[in-house]
Amino acid sequence: MSKTVKTAIVILAAGHGTRMKSTLPKVLHLVGGLPMLGHVVRVAGALSAERLCVVIGDHAPEVGESARGFAPEAEVFVQAPPRGTGDAVTCAMPGLDGFEGVVFVLYADTPLIRPETLQEMARLVEDGAGVVVLGFRPEDPKLYGRLITTDGNALERIVEARDASPEELSVTLCNSGVMAMRAGVLASHLSKITNDNAKGEYYLTDIVELARRAGEGARVVECDEAEVMGVDSRLGLSEAEAVFQSRRREEAMLAGVTLYDPQTVYFSHDTMLAQDVRVGQNVVFGPGVRVESGAEIKAFSHLEGVTVKAQAAIGPFARLRPGTVVGEKAKIGNFVETKKAILDEGAKVSHLSYIGDAQIGAHANIGAGTITCNYDGFRKYQTVIGEGAFVGSNSSLVAPVTIGAGAYVGSGSVVTKDVEIDALAVARGRQMQKAGWALSFRQKMTSKEN
Repeated sequence: MSKTVKTAIVILAAGHGTRMKSTLPKVLHLVGGLPMLGHVVRVAGALSAERLCVVIGDHAPEVGESARGFAPEAEVFVQAPPRGTGDAVTCAMPGLDGFEGVVFVLYADTPLIRPETLQEMARLVEDGAGVVVLGFRPEDPKLYGRLITTDGNALERIVEARDASPEELSVTLCNSGVMAMRAGVLASHLSKITNDNAKGEYYLTDIVELARRAGEGARVVECDEAEVMGVDSRLGLSEAEAVFQSRRREEAMLAGVTLYDPQTVYFSHDTMLAQDVRVGQNVVFGPGVRVESGAEIKAFSHLEGVTVKAQAAIGPFARLRPGTVVGEKAKIGNFVETKKAILDEGAKVSHLSYIGDAQIGAHANIGAGTITCNYDGFRKYQTVIGEGAFVGSNSSLVAPVTIGAGAYVGSGSVVTKDVEIDALAVARGRQMQKAGWALSFRQKMTSKEN
C-alpha cells in the first residue's frame, strides 16, 4: 500500500453476543488484556486511517464510549434494530461523507487481523479492483460462505453454504466478511442491496455482484484461519487468547528474548521486552510492562504496570504491582511484593518483603521480612530509604518515614521516626528472661490436664 492512499475503516460492533452469556458486551471482553474492540481500533491506527466509524447497537452504549476511549476521533453510529451488515454500513455512511480512498469493513469481534493483510487488500484496490474480500481456508468449512474464484484471485461470486451446490460446497476458500473497496464503489452500490432473502436482512456481500455487474471487478486476498477468528463464546475467547499468546511468544523470541518455557509465559497487548531479556517459567506480564536489555524475570513472577531496567533481576515468585520501577542491576527476590516502589541502581529487596509507596536509594539493602506500613486505613504514605542504607530483617517502617543514606536499622525494629544519615536505629522491646519459667509452665498445664 502506498503512503499516499487514503483509508477509512468501518468497524461493526452492534452484535448482542448472547452466546457469551455475559452482562459485558461481547466486543469488550479481553484478549491479551485489551478489549477485542481495542485490537481492531489499533489496526486502524496502524493504517493511519483518516476516518474511523464504529457501528454499535442501542443496547450497549458503553461500546461507543470504549471506542472513543481508544480513538477520540472515532465517530459512533447506532444501528437499531440490527438488519444485517449492509444496513450496519449504511448507518456509518455519514461518517464517510466526502471521503475518497479505500474503505475497510472490519468486525469488532475479530481481534487478530493483521495490518499487513489489510495493506495487501488496499494494494489490490489501488491496482484497480472495486472490491476485495478477505478469504481463508478453515479445517472445516461448515456453514461458511464460499468464495468462487476464476483466474487466480478474481472473485466471481460469494455463495452462502445453504444456497450452494455440491460442487460449490467442495470449494475450501471461505468468506471472512472482511472487505475493502473504493469509496465510490461503496457509495454507488450500497443503496442497491436488498433484503430479499430468508432472514430479511441486508447483506454487504451482495456488493460483490453489484460491483462485478458494473465492471468494477472483485478480488480475493487469503489469510490463515486464525487471523479472522471470530469470537462469539467464552470458548472462542479462549481460542483467540491462545493464538494471541502464541504470536507474542514467537515475536519476542525472534526479537532476541529468551523464554525458557514459552508455553508458560503470558503476555499483554503492550508488553515490551528488549533484546537479551530472559524470562523463566510461568511468568505473567499484565498490562503496562517494559523490561530493558539484560534483565531477568525468574519463574512464577507476576508483573503489571512496571518498568524493569537493564541487568535487573526479578523473582522467582515475585509480584510487582503498578508504579514499580526497578533500577539497573537492582534485585527483587523471591516472595517480594512491591507497589509504587522505585528502586534505584543496585538496590536489593531479596526476599519475603512488602515494599509499597517507597523510594529505595542506590545500593540500599532491605532485609528479609521487612514491610513498609504505608496505609493507616484512610491514606497512603511514603517511605524513603537513602542510598546505601541497610534495613535489618523483620523490620516494620511506619510511613511517613525517612531512613537516611548509609543508616542502619536493627533487625526486628518498628521504626516510626526518621533515622539520620549514617545512624543506627533500634526500635524494639528489651529482651527479658525468667529462668525455669518454661519448665514450670509445662508442669502446671500437664497437672491440669491430668
